[in-house]
Amino acid sequence: MPFPKADTIWMDGEFVDWDDATVHVLTPTLHYGYGVFEGIRAYPTDRGPAVFQLRPHLERLLRSARLYPPLDTTPWSVDDLVGVVEQLIRVNGHAEGCYIRPTIILGYGEIGLNPLPSRPQAAVATWQWGSYLGEDSLINGVRVMMSSYRRIGKNTIPPAGKANGQYINSSLAKVEALRAGYDEAIMLSEDGFVAEGTGENIFVIRDGVIRTPPLHDGPLAGITRAAVIAIARDLGYEVIETSLVRTDLYLADEIFLTGTAAELTPVREVAGYEIGTRGPITEAVQSTFLDAVRGKVDAYREWLHVVDV
Repeated sequence: MPFPKADTIWMDGEFVDWDDATVHVLTPTLHYGYGVFEGIRAYPTDRGPAVFQLRPHLERLLRSARLYPPLDTTPWSVDDLVGVVEQLIRVNGHAEGCYIRPTIILGYGEIGLNPLPSRPQAAVATWQWGSYLGEDSLINGVRVMMSSYRRIGKNTIPPAGKANGQYINSSLAKVEALRAGYDEAIMLSEDGFVAEGTGENIFVIRDGVIRTPPLHDGPLAGITRAAVIAIARDLGYEVIETSLVRTDLYLADEIFLTGTAAELTPVREVAGYEIGTRGPITEAVQSTFLDAVRGKVDAYREWLHVVDV
């Protein structure tokens, strides 16, 4: 099913109708995947819709653009894009929150593997989007497989950025998992260490200790990942960034995935190894996270950018 439309999308300085937000079929981004993007969520709070970590997400968008010149020549600043997001939430009537997708692409006018002559263009869209892995997944968890596809190598495509084209790596792993009857896939690094899911960071709990792969094993430096680490430590849990192998997943007491779309989703099975439904540590961290993004935890209100609608 297609996701629900909103009324308006912002494209390079103009607000246009949803159905009119189009690009030419020969834009280089369509042919070579040369673009960067972000995924951001806004949640309902008692003060109105609030965007979770808006500035850090937009700062990461522009850092990703630096890795892919000439996207780094975009004239739009973080402050500009903050204003765009605020306006879109208002004009699209997202009082109860929404998903937000900013992107920087190459404009029409050049074609070929040399991107430098092309002019970057920016767009921001918002829409209503429920739980990425299913509404019941936040409680009952998901089944994951170990993908045969490796996470992109550190010297293949920069894993520190969120580039459009690099996600074909994730899409192939996702399709493999769905065809095999699973909900999600876990990818290993070139060196055989656990990297991440197709669009989520991974946390593994054993004997009361929370472990997650370090960035040098290839996962994206997730903004939700960082927030969850902070919450878990504030709750008194030990969190260690350390290399993991697949058997660490098979022998785990609890596992969960984090990301803007997935939020904090438990894993109940890995490649036939039963982990079980949401465990006590997962539940405690998840509950605090979901309260935090809805403005119910004073200690984390600084993470929220409230929009006056």
